[in-house]
Parts: sequence; structure tokens; C-alpha cells
Amino acid sequence: MLESFFKIKEEGSSVRTEVIAGVTTFLTMAYIIFVNPEILSSTGMDRNAVFVATCLAAALGSAIMALLPRWPIGMAPGMGLNAFFAFTVVGAMGFTWQQALGAVFISGVIFLILTLTGVRAWLISGIPRSMRSAIAAGIGLFLAIIALTSSKIVVANPATLVSLGDLTQAGPLLAIAGFFIIAALDALKVRGAILIGILVITVLSMILGVSQFGGIVSMPPSIAPTFLQLDIVGALHAGLFHVILVLVLVEVFDATGTLIGVAKRAGLMPEGKPNRLGKALLADSTAIVAGSMLGTSSTTAYVESASGVQAGGRTGLTALVVALLFLAALFFAPLAGSVPVYATAPALLYVACLMMRELLEVEWDEITEAAPAALTALMMPFTYSIANGLAFGFISYAVLKTLTGRFKEVHPATWLVAILFVIRFVMVGGE
Repeated sequence: MLESFFKIKEEGSSVRTEVIAGVTTFLTMAYIIFVNPEILSSTGMDRNAVFVATCLAAALGSAIMALLPRWPIGMAPGMGLNAFFAFTVVGAMGFTWQQALGAVFISGVIFLILTLTGVRAWLISGIPRSMRSAIAAGIGLFLAIIALTSSKIVVANPATLVSLGDLTQAGPLLAIAGFFIIAALDALKVRGAILIGILVITVLSMILGVSQFGGIVSMPPSIAPTFLQLDIVGALHAGLFHVILVLVLVEVFDATGTLIGVAKRAGLMPEGKPNRLGKALLADSTAIVAGSMLGTSSTTAYVESASGVQAGGRTGLTALVVALLFLAALFFAPLAGSVPVYATAPALLYVACLMMRELLEVEWDEITEAAPAALTALMMPFTYSIANGLAFGFISYAVLKTLTGRFKEVHPATWLVAILFVIRFVMVGGE
């Protein structure tokens, strides 16, 4: 049955290889079940309910990816977008988490429409490569400042805005140790390096009395505090249109780039032959809508799926294994609740470091490409907003190309996004 549905032999794989690949992918992305509740609970959301929503959204998204396009790609609430949800939309802008979930739902519906109509492909083709790279790097810098401040490695300073924290305290030292553990394990090609780092620091924090042990296994908590709690009408009345725009744009570039990148590694997009990218994009869009209803920020394809592809995963069975393992993770809620911020911050910081590699793709020798890219990446952490980074980047790209007489190089999609952000500044100003 598995063979006939997933066409495993036709893809040059086996059931055993697909299962191993699924386990490998899960281990590399399982850190999200600890990190996402930590981030979203800062908005006032029930941490246990967010844990359940995270596991269910990841399981549902991965299952859709397994059964619709049948690609070996795992899905879960995205890093960067969860931070934007919690620290910008709710924390800085002051909207409720229910309204923020409503914005996620609306962005998912728009994303679905863009996918079905082909506009998503048009947007992707029209955005300069340097800008796409800068967006990923900027989100990484945004995650980095969150990780460094939450772990108190970096603290506020009235004279210099920020300064180095007290590194003699247990919390910052644990975070630093966690970062080195994760980086060293990853360098040694240890599968699940981020997950192992989180668990090691959690145990150390318990031994040192920084956090309390809450158990390991139990029946899953109730999802009721977040399930269907999204406020769609409130999001529209509050004028969260620019937030929705940011969610859509990041998903368009980030998720699509991940899907295409991992699929090409798996040999699923041969040149000149039909592929299932359309179905994969549809699965991605559907997962966002479902995740918002469960009670979590945007669900997206995970680049960590490349580890499963490297282990031999070539079909949807790999993603189905990922889905089943996320369902099994529901029974580890006490362990997830025992993980302190000093264990999740190193994971955030390390993911940020990986995302910074995207800056290599920027055309630094061409100033009309380099300057907008630099502004995009820099404005995200320095204004504590992904939205501001996107706005400064797209507007400056269009302006610089026009001032240098190269306005014809600006794709209509880029013009559209730049104009939308200008309108956003006129209407609502900065955040």
C-alpha cells in the first residue's frame, strides 16, 4: 500500500530509508515544540495550549505535504514569523494575540488565493535575489536580538541603548554554553544538534536551580485556550493590513524558497519535466490557515527537511513519519513546560547564525542591490520589526534604481510592494 501510494521504488528509495529520513528530519526540527511555546506564551497565550497547537499544526502541515504533493518536507510554525507575531504585533504594536491570530488566518487565505491564481509565482519571479537573501538574513538578525536580550546576554542601557549583560550570572552562562554545544554538535554532523542542546541546558538549569522539573510524560494538555480563538473581525477593524502584508511577503519568499530548494536537492524538480510544486504550494498555504485556527503563528516548510533528504528521503512517506512523530510529541508536554528561556535562546541564536549565510548571495559590488539589501537586514533588529525592514528595503530599491536611471530593472512586483509600504507609512507611520 505504501509502495503503490508513494511510489517509493520509482523514486529510488525504500520504506526503511524513508522512515529513517523522517526520523532524521523530525530530530532536526523538533526544537520548535520547545521554542514556539516559549515565544508565543510571552503574549499571554496559554503555554500548554500553544505546545499542543504547535505539535498539531506541525503534524497536520507535514501530513498534508505527505499526502498532496507527496514530498519529503516537514512543516511547523516558522521561526521569525513567531517572533514577529509575539514581539512586534502583540508586544510592540499592542494588538491582542487573538487579533494577531486573525491576521495570520487572513494572510493564509490570501496566500491560498495567490497560489491558486498563480500570482504567488509572479511575485517570486519579480523580487530581486539580493532582496530575498536580505530578508532571510534580516529575520536572522531579528531572532538574534531576541535571543540575546531574553537570555540577558545583552541588556538595555540608557546611554548606549544596549550593552553587555552580567556574564557571571547562571542564566547568561547557560545560554552561552547552549550555543557552543549546539554549534559544536552541528559541526560534528550530529543529528538533532539543536534539540540535544536544548535538553542538555534544561537538565543543567534544573541541577543549578534555575528552573524546576515538571515531569516528562503525561496526557496532552487541553488546546481549548487557543483553539478557534482567532479574532478575524478584530484584526480587520484594528487595521492590521500592513501586518498581513508582511506575513504574506515573508511566506512568499521564505516558504517558497525552502520548498524549491529542498525539492531540488531531492531531485523532485528535474529540468523540463512536470513537478508537483503547485500542490506543494497549496499544501503550504492550507497549513497556515489550519495553524491559525489551532492557535499558532504561520506554519511553513522547514529547511531542516534537507537533512532527511540527505538521509535518503524522496517521497511523502518521509513527511508522514514526521507528522506521526509530532503527534507522539504531544505526550511530552511536562518536559516542554520545564524548558527555560536560557535553553531556547541558544537555539534561536544558532538559527540566526545559519540564516546570516544568506548575505553571501547579495551582489555587494552593485550598490543599487547592496544598499537596499543592507537596509533590509539592518532595520529589522534595530527597529525590532520585520515590517520596517521590508519597507525600507523595497522602497530604497525602487528609489535607487530610479535615481540611477535603471528603473526598468525594477519588476512590477517590486514596484507594487514598495508602493504598498509607502501607503502603509502614510497611513500608520512607524511601529
